Amino acid sequence: MQTIDPATVPTPSARERILLTAHDLFYQEGIRATGIDRVIAESGVTKVTFYRHFPSKNNLICRFLEYRHQRWMAWFTDALTRHGGEITALVPALAEWFRDKNFRGCAFINSVGELGGTLPEVVDISLKHKHDVADVIASLLPPSQDGQHDAHALAVAVDGAIIRAQFDQSPDTALLALDRLLKALLTAKN
Repeated sequence: MQTIDPATVPTPSARERILLTAHDLFYQEGIRATGIDRVIAESGVTKVTFYRHFPSKNNLICRFLEYRHQRWMAWFTDALTRHGGEITALVPALAEWFRDKNFRGCAFINSVGELGGTLPEVVDISLKHKHDVADVIASLLPPSQDGQHDAHALAVAVDGAIIRAQFDQSPDTALLALDRLLKALLTAKN
């Protein structure tokens, strides 16, 4: 195993520190519950530095969602590959995420719930995320005329499973339901 010399790891820029701090706080505690002063304090920057990189909290919220999208999609495609790279990988990939100690649901669903009526950009970014998730799901499905429709239906089922896993004591209920829907879809296609 190769060890990493901490002296060779680049120090994150002020912008990166702000974004990483906001990412963690917004996801774990909510956007409205997290004030800019806390993001500034925990990222170790001054107010001047913060506002040079992010002119407003709304700007930071949008950058957070874009960053979350990139990070989550990279994880999602990797997890699907690790679990076999076929549509049957969907449930075990999501199980991995649902069982993570930091799981707090979908950042996009949560953000739309908090801000969708007051910050339309949140809805736009979240819709793009959901379309991209459906596209990844579509790429796993066997070719058919209804592939895009099936992928969007599964994406909606995934959203339901995420919400259920968020408030249930165990994610198993949501995972079993999603697995049942997926198997029913695949059986109907054969």
